Amino acid sequence: MNRRPELEVPRKILIVDDVPENLQLLSTTLSKQEYEVRRAKNGSMALMGARNNVPDLILLDINMPGLSGYQVCEQLKADSATRSIPIIFLSAQDDLEDKVKAFELGGADFIGKPFQIEEVLARVGNQLALQAAYAEIKTFNEKLELRVQERTAQLESANSILQQEIFQRHQLESKLRHDALHDNLTGLPNRSLFMERTKKCLDNTISNPHEQFAILFIDLDRFKIINDSLGHLVGDEILITCAQRLSNCVTSKTTLARLGGDEFTILLEQIADSNDAVLVAKKILQEFAQPFQVNNRSLTITVSIGIVIATENYRQEIDLLRDADTALYRAKELGKARYEIFDRQMYVQAMHRLELENEIRQGILRGELVLYYQPIISLHNMKLSGFEALVRWQHPQRGFMNPGEFIPLAEETGLIISLGKWVMHEACNQLKVWQDKLPEAHSLIMSINVTGDELRSPGFLTSIDKIIAKTQVNSSRLKLEMTESVLIEDSEEVIKVLEQIKARNIQLSIDDFGTGYSSLSYLPQFPVDNLKIDRSFVDAMDVGQQNMEIVKTISTLAQALNMQVIAEGIETEAQLSSLQALGVEFGQGFLFSKPLTPELSEKMIGKQF
Repeated sequence: MNRRPELEVPRKILIVDDVPENLQLLSTTLSKQEYEVRRAKNGSMALMGARNNVPDLILLDINMPGLSGYQVCEQLKADSATRSIPIIFLSAQDDLEDKVKAFELGGADFIGKPFQIEEVLARVGNQLALQAAYAEIKTFNEKLELRVQERTAQLESANSILQQEIFQRHQLESKLRHDALHDNLTGLPNRSLFMERTKKCLDNTISNPHEQFAILFIDLDRFKIINDSLGHLVGDEILITCAQRLSNCVTSKTTLARLGGDEFTILLEQIADSNDAVLVAKKILQEFAQPFQVNNRSLTITVSIGIVIATENYRQEIDLLRDADTALYRAKELGKARYEIFDRQMYVQAMHRLELENEIRQGILRGELVLYYQPIISLHNMKLSGFEALVRWQHPQRGFMNPGEFIPLAEETGLIISLGKWVMHEACNQLKVWQDKLPEAHSLIMSINVTGDELRSPGFLTSIDKIIAKTQVNSSRLKLEMTESVLIEDSEEVIKVLEQIKARNIQLSIDDFGTGYSSLSYLPQFPVDNLKIDRSFVDAMDVGQQNMEIVKTISTLAQALNMQVIAEGIETEAQLSSLQALGVEFGQGFLFSKPLTPELSEKMIGKQF
């Protein structure tokens, strides 16, 4: 006899049979196998028992009074609580029809009567084993489903994280692409993006010559002075505001870019003619006519604009930008706060400037620059009081060149710093030579012109100290001349430098006084020793009384501020007499002498004393 495997929890079997002997036999046999056995004598009791305490297996007799086994089976299968209970039918009629019907109704097995105990136990054991297997499979499937759900949740979470990372990476890539093509201060397109769009327009123009576009090159006038005096933070704020104002002057289809520093460009696509570009330029000039409010200050910031109209003659976008820059330079040269349209003559002049710039560099290295000295005369006793050092250029091809032909370019290119050092060294050295050779020269003053760029140069004072130490000249016999516009442009910083110059016993003079900014209210702030009346006022003294009053006012102002006055450009005896009558202390001009070579200057010193 087969015994079922030991189970931790006894399996429950419900036996349904209307024959007591069958119930007893099956109950005894299965109980010995440690099954938990319950019995029912009819179908009604079977349904009640199965529903109240669901068994693991039902042995169900087919032929019973009342409800037959088939009917009981149908009701059990119709109830969700008992539907899954395996049913083994019991029947004395072991024919095929009964078996077929039993299985059609959902029966799990069929045992014929009289019973064979071994068969009963085997079939019961098999059904319970199947049930256990089904239960295990169900449990496994549930666990598997749970794991699938957990894994799915993990995958969904991982996928969500991945999607987020992809999104963030796309955002980062977009930002990097944006940053690579835009200015980080103003947010405008930068040089790279501007040149890229210009190239597209140029390619289109080459293919379609009837279509035109223009480039406007915009530069802030005097921005460097504002930036240096007010600081870079204020300068950045001004640049941002300028970008906003420029944006007000263009449409969304127009490319406004910042090339760097205080340089902006505008790409105007598909214009009808140059008038379209001019209208934008005029609008910009009008926009910048309004003062800027910065840190409770009202600042006037103007712009100069260069315009180039693209034609089929252009092949490279850099050439367009070059010519727009050339037109910009021309606008600044003509007085700033204006626009100029590029023409071929500008290119010729630009090439001339470039050649001249290179020649200046070489001229300094080759010693082609020389100093001439214009005498300065005391108008009280008509004696020589000193010289003004004036640089000249002995150009190997162009001949003798005056300062007006190359000094502005030297200032623009930054060469004025090295040129200024050379002039100061040569002038100081020449004065020392004269003083060592001629005792009479010890009382002479050497006037040397300096520019704003030199005064603002970080190494200017150190350079002066080195030159004085090297030449051994007496610093009290030196006078530095600067224009009044230099003082007003950056007054606070300039005053600091001037005070340090005065601390070295060097005299200071304002050149061309009255021709630049009206600096009367600022004048007492500067540690200045002399005012030099510009030649234009001296020339006009004989024309009308008003011009004479201007010279008189300057002289009176200087006397009130304990300053001496020097008049330049004196060419007639009448001018000399008028200036003497006004109490002007010193003068220079062709009436006394034109600028002299060092040799002729030395002879003049000897004759004077």
